Amino acid sequence: MEELLGQFSLGLFILQFVIFIGLVLLLKKFAWKPILDAVNEREEGIKNALLSAENAKKEMQNLKSDNEKLLADARAERDAMIKEAREIKEKMINDAKLEAQATGEKMIEQAKAAINSEKNAAMAELKNQVSSLSLEIAEKVLRDELSNKESQAKLVEKMLGDAKLN
Repeated sequence: MEELLGQFSLGLFILQFVIFIGLVLLLKKFAWKPILDAVNEREEGIKNALLSAENAKKEMQNLKSDNEKLLADARAERDAMIKEAREIKEKMINDAKLEAQATGEKMIEQAKAAINSEKNAAMAELKNQVSSLSLEIAEKVLRDELSNKESQAKLVEKMLGDAKLN
């Protein structure tokens, strides 16, 4: 180190110092500004890319939540439609059962009415036949009874006795 100090030249030192300052000024004017501008542009580009990525991430989250909400709404609507369809099906089945039951009861009532009407008609015909047979028998008995005078007199007396008692 002493050798370096021994060879020290003030003029060389000043010349080198001036060249260094000139080089720094030239670098500052021509090199540093474009380099710093490029670095700043790169930094801005990276910041913008990060912001864009963050915005895209937020937008994706929003879209995902919107999709999930839409899916939940669609599921709820589907469930409501299925529930409504089941209720309609059950109502239709119950209505059909009630209608069938009412129709069956109506048919039973009609059958009972038809049976009663047939029964009444049969009873009326039977009464007519019994009355006609009774009249024929009475007629024959009366002819036999009234064919002789003695029996006629007894019959008239008997009828008169019955008439007075009533």
